[in-house]
Amino acid sequence: MKIKSKPIAENRRARYEYSIEETFEAGISLVGTEVKALRLGQANIAESYVAVEDEEVFLINANFPIYEPASQFNHKPRRPRKLLLKHKEIGKLMGAVQRKGRTIVPLKLYFNDRGFVKILIGIGIGKKLIDKRQTQKTRDWNKQKARLMKERG
Repeated sequence: MKIKSKPIAENRRARYEYSIEETFEAGISLVGTEVKALRLGQANIAESYVAVEDEEVFLINANFPIYEPASQFNHKPRRPRKLLLKHKEIGKLMGAVQRKGRTIVPLKLYFNDRGFVKILIGIGIGKKLIDKRQTQKTRDWNKQKARLMKERG
């Protein structure tokens, strides 16, 4: 999946905590004030998660702060938001959740080419502490290697 636009919100901790197997792009059912708040770049999906209920997928605990100019017509900042996916994709997600240790994690929130709000979600397996350490070692080594290559030309 290629994402051209700058993300509105990113869950950077997700790739550290989980090993992501597969990703899906989903639309989100939003109200007008939520979209306006997102256009200002205000959102937080770090503590959020995705739940499958009755063949519907919801984004739970994502924080889209209130849009000040809307006053009384505002939305609730942490309300559950329905994700728009194809039936086949929902079936894949349901199957993955029912298997041992699989979690659906939101990764990025962004506007696509047409201006619609999209969210990138992934099926992840929780990493153990030793896996997290190995990921960090690999990342550090790649940085050091790039630094050495740059110095030596």
